[in-house]
Amino acid sequence: MKTAIILLLLLALSFTVQSIRAADSTYQLEGGGSVAVDPDTKRATVTRDGVSTPLHDGTHQTQDGTTLIIRRGVTVIPNEPPPPPREPEELAAEHWEGAPIVGYSPCERLVRTVCGKQDQCADIEGCALARQLLDMETQERNSSENRNRMSFTSGQCVEMTPDTGLFPACGK
Repeated sequence: MKTAIILLLLLALSFTVQSIRAADSTYQLEGGGSVAVDPDTKRATVTRDGVSTPLHDGTHQTQDGTTLIIRRGVTVIPNEPPPPPREPEELAAEHWEGAPIVGYSPCERLVRTVCGKQDQCADIEGCALARQLLDMETQERNSSENRNRMSFTSGQCVEMTPDTGLFPACGK
């Protein structure tokens, strides 16, 4: 019986290692760790200090500026496995970066739309993701000399707002 359990564990471990090797998209997280996204299952795995674990649900910022969104362990944006990391010369300011913000920022508007003006829809999954994006935007803007200007994450919120499947408008 013990031998059978050990063999099953080794078999499961070999599948895990193979799926990590099969991943064709690898990213470095800003907070440390390497993320691999399996092209078949779209499952994201983070490796830190030689230990691999599933990447927890939420938004994750990579060193190259890519935002990964994980829902139920699966990469949900974009629908295809994330593109390979961009080359450093492509990291020039995007068209939305540096644009002035009048009124609410794009991520603040996304939170108000998805969570509701008085947090009526705070319990839906899209609200938690929108709040994480708002936190990232706030950190970027606070570290900038021009805090009233759009950041990279501001632009991400602009692009993600039309995705009503992931960010449905609060109807309450």
